[in-house]
Amino acid sequence: LTKFGTEEKKMLKLSWSIKLNIQVLLLQFYSKIVFCFPFRFNYRSTHHLTSNGFYEFLNWFDERAWYPLGRIVGGTVYPGLMVTAGLIHYVLNLLHITVHIRDVCVFLAPVFSGLTSISTFLLTRELWNQGAGLLAACFIAIVPGYISRSVAGSFDNEGIAIFALQFTYYLWVKSVKTGSVFWAIGCCLSYFYMVSAWGGYVFIINLIPLHVFVLLLMQRFSRRVYIAYSTFYIIGLVLSMQIPFVGFQPIRTSEHMAAAGVFVLLQVYAFLQYLKDRLTRQEFQTLFFLGVALAAGVVFLSVIYLTYTGTNKLKCYAKIHIPIIASVSEHQPTTWVSFFFDLHILVCTFPAGLWFCIKNINDERVFVALYAISAVYFAGVMVRLMLTLTPVVCMLSAVAFSCVFEHYLGDDMKRQSPPAEDSRLGPNIKSIVTMLMLMLLMMFAVHCTWVTSNAYSSPSVVLASYNHDGSRNILDDFREAYYWLRQNTDEHARVMSWWDYGYQIAGMANRTTLVDNNTWNNSHIALVGKAMSSNETAAYEIMRSLDVDYVLIIFGGVIGYSGDDINKFLWMVRIAEGEHPRDIRESDYFTPQGEFRVDKAGSPTLLNCLMYKMSYYRFGEMQLDFRTPPGFDRTRNAEIGNKDIKLKHLEEAFTSEHWLVRIYKVKKLENRDRTSSL
Repeated sequence: LTKFGTEEKKMLKLSWSIKLNIQVLLLQFYSKIVFCFPFRFNYRSTHHLTSNGFYEFLNWFDERAWYPLGRIVGGTVYPGLMVTAGLIHYVLNLLHITVHIRDVCVFLAPVFSGLTSISTFLLTRELWNQGAGLLAACFIAIVPGYISRSVAGSFDNEGIAIFALQFTYYLWVKSVKTGSVFWAIGCCLSYFYMVSAWGGYVFIINLIPLHVFVLLLMQRFSRRVYIAYSTFYIIGLVLSMQIPFVGFQPIRTSEHMAAAGVFVLLQVYAFLQYLKDRLTRQEFQTLFFLGVALAAGVVFLSVIYLTYTGTNKLKCYAKIHIPIIASVSEHQPTTWVSFFFDLHILVCTFPAGLWFCIKNINDERVFVALYAISAVYFAGVMVRLMLTLTPVVCMLSAVAFSCVFEHYLGDDMKRQSPPAEDSRLGPNIKSIVTMLMLMLLMMFAVHCTWVTSNAYSSPSVVLASYNHDGSRNILDDFREAYYWLRQNTDEHARVMSWWDYGYQIAGMANRTTLVDNNTWNNSHIALVGKAMSSNETAAYEIMRSLDVDYVLIIFGGVIGYSGDDINKFLWMVRIAEGEHPRDIRESDYFTPQGEFRVDKAGSPTLLNCLMYKMSYYRFGEMQLDFRTPPGFDRTRNAEIGNKDIKLKHLEEAFTSEHWLVRIYKVKKLENRDRTSSL
């Protein structure tokens, strides 16, 4: 390409077929580079599905994960993403368009982002008008809150789930407006696809019943609502139970009970409406109070029975496993900076759109108001749920902009003529408001472009840093380390690391891991955390029991990388303490003053634990620059307290160029001296 770039004449003489081949090669190269390594497990699963078939995928036992337990993949994942990519790959090959499954996986999210824009247009058009729908489609096409999950290489469940979410809501609104069983069944099928794709389907199965319940409270009950919800609940319930990972959860778990309760309430309400026209007022009131008392008693006794027998797990999962959930950055509460970063000016304009909808309320606008209020609450609780807030923010902001433009750019002949004294002021105000709106939209577009190019367009497997002169340094330590593991270790070697890197090791190094990002077994993760938190001798016993061959850690003290294992270490301690409170106590890793320090004032327990030793082994001999002493940790801005680290049961096997990834080999037990026995 460089040669052709310098010889323009030769470039002009290239045939279109050669140009097409070059573009295909570039796309394949691009797909290899941008395929973000947190999604390697999804790619491995999809590759297995396309190579062996759907039924083999459902029964696939992945022996490279969760050693020695293993993992039955088909029953522990939402298969919608893999099936979608596999189906597209099958259709393309059926049409003799030969592509690799990797290329399909890389470009799946951008394709579905276009479908999300279309579904958002359809939903907003049903709620307001076509102009607002076009604006909403434009907003969601570029908004950072959704771009973060729809860039090329982001092969994750949310890439297709947001399309399924919006399309399900569109079909629900359509079924409520028409009362048609056809649209209700379409809503059920879309909901089934959402259930197969992402655990966020719980948001749908709670929001739609909430909509029906509020309509009943507002005395907006109609046959349309009855037909739509009855069809949706019955068929949607049956379809959702066909997903192996979901199974009988829709009739057993507490998050699905609201949908069941509203369904029963709707049947009772419809039956009472039927009797109302056939009984006297006194008879109806008596029957109504008896029916309400009986229904309340049945619900109360049912909840007590289900709770007592353990069928309905009302205990909060987050309360039981709070350390491992809270340790994920995406599960932290959302800051105002995050709202502005992901939504920009839409944060300010979407309340206006909500006000316009409430001002001109109808059945479908009740739904979007509930959607907005619930999404704002959940997005404030958890950063990850910003993804569910983004679509409704785009819709309501589009309504606000549409109303403003219609008011100030509409046909003057359709409105009453302004007074004579305001004739000169009117056009000026129109021009000023129009310019302000266009400036806001331009600023929004510039912000979206900047965020996308700087925050969401780089593969996470390759890190980049910038010098004072603006030049960029590429840090390729991750790929370097995983390539070393792949080439220099036994094919069946078992690697222990924190769960954050499990998918990466299995996908890029093709080695067996103890824990990974699925986090389904809290006790197994706690055992790894206990090994990392214990002294070397105690950790060695745990590693022997788990047949560990190598230990991989991330260390950022040389380059100032803040996402390393030392900064995550307290979460390892907390998770381990939850399962092994007698052996691990979080207070032991703090100073008497309650500080977490890695210098000489640090806790002796911390300075002698396995994680500290593996991170700072030989680091005390390194002087990074003339202004700092040897062993100065740039991430924590401190000189380490234990510089003379000796390893007895481990030996350093590999350290990447910038010390970002360090791999240690676990020594085998030495043969016993048989002289004494002889």
